[in-house]
Amino acid sequence: MEKNRDIKISVRNLVEFVLRAGDLDMRFMGSNRAVEGTKAHQKIQKENREKYSVFLGEEYLSEVSLKHSVPYNGGNILIDGRADGILIENKVVTIDEIKTVTKDLELLREDHNSLHWAQAKCYAYIYGIQNNLQVINVQLTYYQIDNEKIKRFIKVLSIKELQEFFDEIISNYFIWANITSDWNETRDNTIKNLKFPFDNYREGQRELAVSVYKTVVEHKKMFLQAPTGVGKTISTLFPAVKAMGEGYTSKIFYLTAKTITRQVAEDAFSKMKDNGLKFKTITITAKDKVCFSKGSACNPEQCKFAKGHFDRVNEALLDILENENTFSREIIEIYSNKYNVCPFEFSLDLTIWSDCVICDYNYVFDPRVYLKRFFMDNNGDYTFLVDEAHNLVDRAREMFSAEFHKKPLLGLKREIKGRDDNLYKVLNKLNAFMLSMKKMCNEDGYYKQNSQPVDLYNLLNNLTKILEVWLTKNEKSEMFDNFLDLYFNSLSFIRIAELYDDKYVTYVESTAEDVVLKMFCLDPSKLLREASKRGKSVVYFSATLLPLLYFKEILGGENEDYHLTLDSPFDKKNLKVMIAKDISTKYKCRENSYSKIVEYIYAVTSAKNGNYMVFFPSYKYMEGVSDMFVLKYPQIKVRIQTSFMTEEAREAFLQNFSDIDSENILGFGVLGGIFSEGIDLKGDRLIGAIIIGVGLPMICFEKKIIAEYYDKKSNCGYEYSYMYPGMNKVLQAAGRVIRTEEDKGTVLLIDDRFLHQRYRRLFPKQWDDYLKINNKADAKRQICEFWE
Repeated sequence: MEKNRDIKISVRNLVEFVLRAGDLDMRFMGSNRAVEGTKAHQKIQKENREKYSVFLGEEYLSEVSLKHSVPYNGGNILIDGRADGILIENKVVTIDEIKTVTKDLELLREDHNSLHWAQAKCYAYIYGIQNNLQVINVQLTYYQIDNEKIKRFIKVLSIKELQEFFDEIISNYFIWANITSDWNETRDNTIKNLKFPFDNYREGQRELAVSVYKTVVEHKKMFLQAPTGVGKTISTLFPAVKAMGEGYTSKIFYLTAKTITRQVAEDAFSKMKDNGLKFKTITITAKDKVCFSKGSACNPEQCKFAKGHFDRVNEALLDILENENTFSREIIEIYSNKYNVCPFEFSLDLTIWSDCVICDYNYVFDPRVYLKRFFMDNNGDYTFLVDEAHNLVDRAREMFSAEFHKKPLLGLKREIKGRDDNLYKVLNKLNAFMLSMKKMCNEDGYYKQNSQPVDLYNLLNNLTKILEVWLTKNEKSEMFDNFLDLYFNSLSFIRIAELYDDKYVTYVESTAEDVVLKMFCLDPSKLLREASKRGKSVVYFSATLLPLLYFKEILGGENEDYHLTLDSPFDKKNLKVMIAKDISTKYKCRENSYSKIVEYIYAVTSAKNGNYMVFFPSYKYMEGVSDMFVLKYPQIKVRIQTSFMTEEAREAFLQNFSDIDSENILGFGVLGGIFSEGIDLKGDRLIGAIIIGVGLPMICFEKKIIAEYYDKKSNCGYEYSYMYPGMNKVLQAAGRVIRTEEDKGTVLLIDDRFLHQRYRRLFPKQWDDYLKINNKADAKRQICEFWE
């Protein structure tokens, strides 16, 4: 494919990037401003279209698309944008740039914002040269939101003046265009010479790499089930990088659910870079983790990194782009400290200059926080590599759902009483509405309806308008943070309401502590399909994307999408899978199973010295068995997962699993938890896993209504809501044992349900030779024979 040397940038981004200066100020300005601004634009444009008559040689055009090309380095800098309005009156042309403000128009001066003039001048220049004009009017129209007043400033400028202004902007941008152009050439030359960074392909690995390359080149989607050991990360990244070098994609987004899997992607790039690849990669760290001024607001009065941030950030960019190719958290923090800039905002700027962005699913799929700088118009030729894609199902339901709580509402209503009547009244109405919802609940504390909670929308719209005013005037109030949370929660609810369709349900849950109304996304397939269009190619992959057709459906796949299932490249003889058929872990049988499970665990761990993990379907079950085990076998060193563990505590837990024989460890954890997925305990760091139960999620109202939905849709409610998600957790936990070609180990599944056909058909191929275990002595004997 012939390389496209063009560099695209919008008028707004060009102006803001070249001319930005001053403080970073994230103080509350009203997040509804964008919506209000759009309405204001439409109102002014409509009035102007009606005001001017075409019959009198007058015309007002709105949202006029303008494009301009500047030759550059064998290609072009392509600049585009939309002028808010163009007025043609008696052959005189006026470019109209509309801006909404909350500031009193009486206090507004012509020089209020130089960026507003710069944007309007660029539009005027492009329109002027394309229409052979010598002179053109440039007008700023300011609209004050709260009182709908309008104030206009107008300048008459020659095309010569505008050209001088535009040329200066472009010449200042050339330094950044040079960086992009030079880097792309350097990068593509190294990609051309890049070889697969291992001596040989593992079984299935070449087929996987070829399939990913084909998917990227053809701008398609692929769903990939590849067991541990195939080398999914390098086998997806390597072909995507190769496709980028040939011009088929401009940026790779490597999307993960967990921090630990981001590290695997970083390691893969490190391997390729050691082999000569020059490639800029960034890992986005959440704002609250990377912030230098924790506890301070993001404004120049409270944070020294916010004060003057835009005066220094471009210099910081030049420095880091010249000297670094891996923008890790540590590197970003070094340069942020050096130039005194906000590390999170700095990292977002760096995404523009990065060839691969390693980040959480949210940055692409979540309608509330996705990276709008890339995905506003779905025009980017991006590639999405979605790792551990089985996790995206529940995460997507969470992203596309919204809930509203009564408890914080009641507290704020009491606090604001007598201080602000308007705010008190709307909170009182909201509280009354939530009380009426509570009365609709049945004896189990639930109420469900298939229609939208329209009455709540109206109340929340009213609340956000009142809070817009209150928050701008009460920044120092002790109630500010709580009202800010209420504002954003309300806004989020309203935005999710725009997505509501027949794949949603509304339900209310009433407890002694709170009443919660939730718009719950039962089926995220359609919304994920739409979100995937923000890129041109998508690869969804996991070691446990089973059954593949279920995941293909629920993740928004279509008939024409590719799918691929690979076998494990490891010798089947290295893993012994056993099923204990004499125990049921069904909920009603659990308490009676404790002592028997304790004896099974001891039988397994005493058959062969080494490190083991036991995984349970719940913390309660785990705690009951672990307490009994520790009491009976105090000589065995045990580590137990807790429900809230810091990163340091997680790391300390894993550090116990060394490959030193004298330090044998038995770890207790939960299925679907932080230690049953994503961790890599190679060699003798883990030689066996014991899995208690079939991993069924706890029966709850949400699971019930998901099951009802899929029963009506395809008669697969139980499978979609319980069985498939549960078996996925089991497969993930079992996958911790064999991580490399040299690893050997055992997996004991404790539950007679594993022998039922509906579960056995979900087993991976490498489990074909599983053994039925009659009792603990049988388990011990089989394990001894395996290791002998």
